[in-house]
Amino acid sequence: MRRFYFIAFLLCQLGPAIDAQDNAFSIVNSKVKLEFKLDAAGIPLYSVFFDGKEIVRPSRLGFRLNNGTRLDSNFSILKTASGSTDETWKPVWGEVSNIRNKYNQLTVQLKQKNARGIFLNIIFKVYEEGVGFRYEFPVQPDLGFFIISEECTGFNLTGDHKAFWIPGDFDSNEYLYSTSKISEVDAWKFPIISGGGIQNNIPDQYAVQTPLMLKTADGLYINIHEAALINYSSMQLHVDRTTFRLTSSLVPDAAGNKAYLRTPAKTPWRTIIVSDKAKDLLASKMILNLNEPSVIKNTSWIRPMKFIGVWWEMQTGASNWNYTDNIDVVSSNGAMIPHGRHGATTANVKRYIDFAAANGIKGVLVEGWNRGWEEWTGNWKEENFDYVTPYPDFDVAALSAYAKKKGVQMIMHNETGGSAIQYERQMDTAFRFMNRFGYPAVKTGYVGNIMPKGEHHDGQWMVNHYIRAAQKAAHYRIMIDMHEPVRPTGLSRTYPNFIASEAGRGNEWNAFSDGSPAEHETILPFTRLMGGPMDYTPGIFKLRNYTKGAPARQMHSTLAKQLALYVTMYSPLQMAADLPENYEAHMDAFQFIKDVALDWDDTKIIEAEPGDYLTIARKEKGTNNWFIGAITDENARTANLSLDFLEKGKNYVATIYADADNADWKTNPEAYRIEKYIVDNTTVLQLQLATGGGTAISLAPARPSDSKLLKTYH
Repeated sequence: MRRFYFIAFLLCQLGPAIDAQDNAFSIVNSKVKLEFKLDAAGIPLYSVFFDGKEIVRPSRLGFRLNNGTRLDSNFSILKTASGSTDETWKPVWGEVSNIRNKYNQLTVQLKQKNARGIFLNIIFKVYEEGVGFRYEFPVQPDLGFFIISEECTGFNLTGDHKAFWIPGDFDSNEYLYSTSKISEVDAWKFPIISGGGIQNNIPDQYAVQTPLMLKTADGLYINIHEAALINYSSMQLHVDRTTFRLTSSLVPDAAGNKAYLRTPAKTPWRTIIVSDKAKDLLASKMILNLNEPSVIKNTSWIRPMKFIGVWWEMQTGASNWNYTDNIDVVSSNGAMIPHGRHGATTANVKRYIDFAAANGIKGVLVEGWNRGWEEWTGNWKEENFDYVTPYPDFDVAALSAYAKKKGVQMIMHNETGGSAIQYERQMDTAFRFMNRFGYPAVKTGYVGNIMPKGEHHDGQWMVNHYIRAAQKAAHYRIMIDMHEPVRPTGLSRTYPNFIASEAGRGNEWNAFSDGSPAEHETILPFTRLMGGPMDYTPGIFKLRNYTKGAPARQMHSTLAKQLALYVTMYSPLQMAADLPENYEAHMDAFQFIKDVALDWDDTKIIEAEPGDYLTIARKEKGTNNWFIGAITDENARTANLSLDFLEKGKNYVATIYADADNADWKTNPEAYRIEKYIVDNTTVLQLQLATGGGTAISLAPARPSDSKLLKTYH
């Protein structure tokens, strides 16, 4: 763990920041104010204000246990404590090199007024951009092991806000976002997802997943999510469409129970981020701050990386994961003749390694290399995949040696088919296998019904499984990228080897469905990415007629937008997802993918509006290079981009990868132009973004000779 800098902590003394009256308290940080009180029935209530405006009306707190015990009323305040913290810490990797953690804190210790006298603590942290709160169950005589049947946390909204939402599915988060008023939320309008073979479970017609993005009629932006999800079920939100009340709805297990706990115990943080500027929400590090520091002491082996892989050709039907698809022709003498559909062959993987080595790409991912794919049905099954036995046409030792010779590292793929319990039995064996052959990272998958039977992807058992996988991977010094997991909640701070995850509708859906609309990538940063980086797999260059059997299918994106996504869709693990031959047809544009950084000293959110547009500038860690991504939805637009964040008095070479004048995601998606100019911190770039388009820019300090070769931007 990198050095931790502690600046100040003051317990039980906040001065004017806290106001206490009988059974009521308020705490303020800049424009954000929290109020807490017990009403006459001993019901704990909280409310949140921004710049004097009520954001969350008085909302209930507490629990119901499965034995009939109610922990949501009949409380008295035993005592309170307040304090403030202002510290700075360094992430192992991230969007900025230093993160300030500044908050005011109120801890309320409650005790029920009955014979059992159960204790419950509620901790509030008030930041300049929002509020986080959690519950703690201290050790006590009448509460040891207990089962939560309901969490009663409410978020009572002040109006019928505009919402960006997906349904509260226990087993999938790979939906397109709907944009509607709260009063129009209807999860049952969604079709069952079939692309990943997941058995969907949407029991509550009006439940939505977090992060939930909201916009009020008077222009305030509100984001509701959770932080530090450990040993607990994922929180969804039930929507009362009449009163605009949101209520915590935890994912159950097969018995209908929501969480199994033993004192001392604590819940994840419930988070409310608010601002009158959309870009301020994206700049918030509150969710990360609410997580614990890294438990990994030596993090030198955790390194962001780019990779390509034998993956997109499988998604588009050019090859397959199954080895048996390679042996479907029988000769006259009974011998099996290869058909050529298996993608993970030694010869094919060498082709990817060669391309990676020639272009400075450090990693190569291979899916479908191991036994088990031909038996996998996506149903409950105890035995599925073998994580150390390759198919006959995949030579692990030879490919590892070949990659090492070329300066490339192989990335492992472990698909579990949903049988998490079987994967846990084989983790040590699988990770030792990776160590033996020099794999520094693994991509895991959980497509299918979860085993143990009755558990869900987003339930407590699986939440703990994902953490066990990250811990086990760290033991073997392996970075992990999880697909089909619960939405992230900032745990990459605690487990920085948990370097990325999918947990949302990624670029792959453009291969096996009608795809995602152009607005999709302008919504994801305000929803899915609020809790952590996403393995979105950008960089598709062949944007039409790329899927076997579906020639009319195309992406709702221009090529320039695919480049811009490397900046706007943050991840320290980025895939160049397309086929080598499609990049070879546009090597001038591929230069941006080669150049763009993965780890950053600074990030500037230039402009943002969920569902419409986004422009982000990032400074590469340890250099003076900047990279910019600007994207739009289905509407063409002009973005005026001030470069005032550049160092004053210095010239930079701006290489601009822009939509061509006639570019259009539907009619001419691969049309782009590349221009170079001399710029400085007084320059204002005028970017023309096509429908479904974008612009990617690299900025590097200029040399004296550059001024003679390039024009100054005017």
